[in-house]
Amino acid sequence: MPANAYDSIITKVFFDNFQVGSSQVNFIRQDLADAAEDLGLVVRNLGDIVYSFRYRADLPDSIQSAAPASKSWLIMPAGPAKYSFWAASFTTIEPNMQLVETKIPDATPGLISKHAMNDEQALLARVRYNRLLDIFTGVTCYSLQNHLRTQVRGIGQLETDEIYVGVDRYGAQYVFPVQAKGGSDKLSVVQIAQDAELCASKFPSLIPRLIAVQFLERDLIVLFELHRQGVEIRVRNEEHYRLVDPAEIDADDLLQYKSRVPG
Repeated sequence: MPANAYDSIITKVFFDNFQVGSSQVNFIRQDLADAAEDLGLVVRNLGDIVYSFRYRADLPDSIQSAAPASKSWLIMPAGPAKYSFWAASFTTIEPNMQLVETKIPDATPGLISKHAMNDEQALLARVRYNRLLDIFTGVTCYSLQNHLRTQVRGIGQLETDEIYVGVDRYGAQYVFPVQAKGGSDKLSVVQIAQDAELCASKFPSLIPRLIAVQFLERDLIVLFELHRQGVEIRVRNEEHYRLVDPAEIDADDLLQYKSRVPG
């Protein structure tokens, strides 16, 4: 199916449901089918239209031009076969390239580095074996499950790349959903908002901390902690870790890192 066919369908669905001044536009899966039929298009996988505009492609300019000032539209789940365009200040999460790097001794087993199948798998493995989540959050963390897929009432099926649980020095327990992106892929706030809903539904007794990780280079990893504020997703903390041979961390590095320790 050509990309411009998806553009035509999603544009028709949006403006069939849009009211001037709206910051939220609801629609259902059947609206996609009706729009395709009206346009004379045959779509075998209606869900791929929504998936494409969430994670792969930008919404058409005609839709974005209808957003409130300084905001852009993104597509959120609103229940089984239900969706909603939300007007948000940010639709993707991008690294701050001006942040300093911190060198971390690379503890990734050689066999893992050699046989990792793709960027996402390699990224999750490096985060796990180097205990980067523990370092980043100050909490002792344990991987609970990879690629957790579950149903959340009122939203439908959600999936997150990895779930960690953790405990701090005071005995407080946490849940860390982790979204991972390799290469040039962008982290979507849709995924982070879904992780917040997953935590509230499946881990209500644990403290949720929303995490995203991304390769900047093969050995340079950025970790974000994010916070949901109303319908917006904000960056609470960001660190850049470079995995190196232990011999590459010299006395000057150690002195610099020592100076960062509070108190």
